[in-house]
Amino acid sequence: MISKAISIFIQSINDYHQFDCVDHIISNPYSSGSIDALLYHKNWIDTVQWHLEDIIRDPNIDPVEALKMKRRIDASNQERTDMVEFLDSYFLDLYKDVKTDEEAPINTETPAWAFDRLSILQLKIYHIDQEAKRTDVDIIHIEKCCEKLEVLLQQERDLSVSIEQLLNDIAIGRKKMKVYKQMKMYNDPSLNPVLYRNEK
Repeated sequence: MISKAISIFIQSINDYHQFDCVDHIISNPYSSGSIDALLYHKNWIDTVQWHLEDIIRDPNIDPVEALKMKRRIDASNQERTDMVEFLDSYFLDLYKDVKTDEEAPINTETPAWAFDRLSILQLKIYHIDQEAKRTDVDIIHIEKCCEKLEVLLQQERDLSVSIEQLLNDIAIGRKKMKVYKQMKMYNDPSLNPVLYRNEK
């Protein structure tokens, strides 16, 4: 499953870069509700946000546009979290009939958050690879990017093995899967003091 997820993330990244536009509408090629569609959608959100984060760091950006961009990034963060929770719902359903050992520990992160890390890692690999292929920079820049790329590829191998082991442990009941909903407060007008004070 890990290699398939990586290929879906790469497909999403490549599809985005055909247009390289944060406003381009996603065209998910997978069946709605499938794990493949969820993974593709998850990475598309990550890819758009990656580029929003680049844009907002433009030193010449108009302050009004920067504020709009910051709000958009906040909304994207919430969408990213929601998508992770959708993915975890898939895994909870997948392993719902597994008899778990009474002494089984809980992992520090859920499968979906591990896939979130894998999705972001694919973006790092893609963009460092692009930097390593530039023809308008000196050899030192290229060498540094190639070194970083090697580290990222090793991280991809290690993370892939770790996720595979986690899924196997859950599937045989060696680890418990427990999900805590993310309780982000800053977007909630009833929990963010700045928001609820302004409503009075």
